Amino acid sequence: MGQFLTFAMVAPMASFGTLAVGERRDGGDRPARSAVLGLIGACLGISREDELAHKALAEEYGHAILCHASGRLLTDYHTTQTAPSRRNWRPATRAQELAEARGELATILSRRDYRTGSWHLGALWARDDGARWTLSELCDAMREPVFTPSLGRKSCPPGLPLAPQLMESKNAITALMARQKNGPESQIYIGSGRLFRDRLAGPDADTDMLIVLDAADVAQQGAGCDVIRREIRRDQPLSRVRWQFGLRDEALILCARETGA
Repeated sequence: MGQFLTFAMVAPMASFGTLAVGERRDGGDRPARSAVLGLIGACLGISREDELAHKALAEEYGHAILCHASGRLLTDYHTTQTAPSRRNWRPATRAQELAEARGELATILSRRDYRTGSWHLGALWARDDGARWTLSELCDAMREPVFTPSLGRKSCPPGLPLAPQLMESKNAITALMARQKNGPESQIYIGSGRLFRDRLAGPDADTDMLIVLDAADVAQQGAGCDVIRREIRRDQPLSRVRWQFGLRDEALILCARETGA
């Protein structure tokens, strides 16, 4: 048995970023590891410049995500003003950047992907006893976040509370399946008497659950479920200041809905 911190990532609109260069800003169908750790970092109040704190989050904790509903794809045609780059110029805010640029402003265009009606659950665990924060401390931070949490972009706040919960479980899979069955967000009904979570999932609500986690954690945390494929993702934070991310081997597994804690 181990201790896990579970939480909800449910939103009317979310943006799960992937590699983005140029005009097209694609989005994934599930949160990246960097997005989950960034969400927790915001709750803790970690600034982007605190590289040691971000390194601790990236290296000292494991995570898994239950993907109940990826949401419908929505693409936004986006325009924004931008200032020209200058050597050794680091404005404190965007307002300062635009004000000091004066007549040099330009307009850039982009197409950005969003997901409407997404439902994911997260599980976090400490990889060893020397982790910088206890799961209890992370739980408290998610209940009373320092910075406003969002799911990808600031325009995408959670639609339901994160509702962090600590639990003892055999592994991450059983912890997530127990949360999916008994979590507070799983008890919400809509007018027809149907569970809100099943309305979001549509016709796929009765199929096996998709759960993703680091491939290296499958043996210990995978509950014996089948790995359907592995993907290489560039979402392991290396430096938030330089906006650098490393490669990560992620396993996608299917688990029967009756898998329990």
